[in-house]
Amino acid sequence: MKENRTPRTLFLDIGGVLLTNGWDRNSRMKAAELFDLDYEDMNERHHLTYDTYESGKISLREYLDRVVFCGIERKFSFEDFRTFMFGQSKAFPIMIELVRSLKRKYNLKVGVISNEGKELNEYRISNFGLREFVDFFISSSFVHMRKPDRDIYQMALDVAQVSPEESVYVDDREMFVQIAEDIGLKSVHHTTYEATREALAKVGLAA
Repeated sequence: MKENRTPRTLFLDIGGVLLTNGWDRNSRMKAAELFDLDYEDMNERHHLTYDTYESGKISLREYLDRVVFCGIERKFSFEDFRTFMFGQSKAFPIMIELVRSLKRKYNLKVGVISNEGKELNEYRISNFGLREFVDFFISSSFVHMRKPDRDIYQMALDVAQVSPEESVYVDDREMFVQIAEDIGLKSVHHTTYEATREALAKVGLAA
């Protein structure tokens, strides 16, 4: 991480940083058990089409039609499955409070850069009150590009009207952190609250 001027903008991922992942392997395994689905088949179908959903090119219903329903008469409805899917999201209150406190203390702009499908993204933003402290969202399903595409990071910088040197990026995926660093963003690989708090303090954002 480069030590330059005090950051004006804090960019964050949602899944793994502010909230649990929206629809990860563990959630899919739970779904397979609860709804009596063939996990291997569902998981293969998921990997074949989820990028398309996260890029905003198909709806959640289309994604689930391809991955879960597959033209088969199921004992559960789309609404049943969607309710389960959305219910897998949980907040990390200590991380949310850290971001809130840093925003207040340093008058930061806070932006999200996330790979999430539209319906899931909208639910998570609304249900967990993210609009209360996040100023703007660069979500893959709305901008039709996904991390690790460098352009999504550049779009976030352009929207915030800041340079990479004035910004910090936090993500739980090491590859995404490395790409952000490649374009000059001071970046933090989030593993724990304590480690991230310490890393942010080193770049001028002491809680």
